[in-house]
Amino acid sequence: MTLQIKKILYATDLTKNSAYAFRYATKMAEKYDAEMTILHVIEPIPPMAKHYMKIYVDEAKWEEKIKYEQDLASERIKKRLQEFCRQETQDAPQCLAQVSTILVRPGYPVEEILKAADEEDCSMIVLGTHGKGFLKQTFLGSVARSVLDRAKRPVFIVPLPYERTGLTIGEI
Repeated sequence: MTLQIKKILYATDLTKNSAYAFRYATKMAEKYDAEMTILHVIEPIPPMAKHYMKIYVDEAKWEEKIKYEQDLASERIKKRLQEFCRQETQDAPQCLAQVSTILVRPGYPVEEILKAADEEDCSMIVLGTHGKGFLKQTFLGSVARSVLDRAKRPVFIVPLPYERTGLTIGEI
């Protein structure tokens, strides 16, 4: 049985060195002639902060603002990816041709990554992880570890470097 990779989910937190993992995802997509879905998750506001926000802003306006922020984030991600592709390959349309979908969702990262992988029928998941201090050799990031433990498909984890790689997608 041959390995069929048709769609890759690349999950990003949009940190400066996340472009390092994006490079791996695009190279894999090119190698396997696969489509790529990019996912960024906006973590929910803590309940206490949400409670105080509702005192000053009614629920309908709050939901409208969240939707506006998601749309804005999606556009920013698209612009950053185009700029990254321009820097990386000098041929943005070719680089972005592999990208079929860009998703920006509110929620908890692990849950949304796993849900998006199922909904988009992805063959594999690619994400970066950050080492934290002296524990970096022992533990993966909590999101990467949880995705790895719970995923029903292959997960490719890219350790992100501490130093600048020159591959940054842009400032957040």
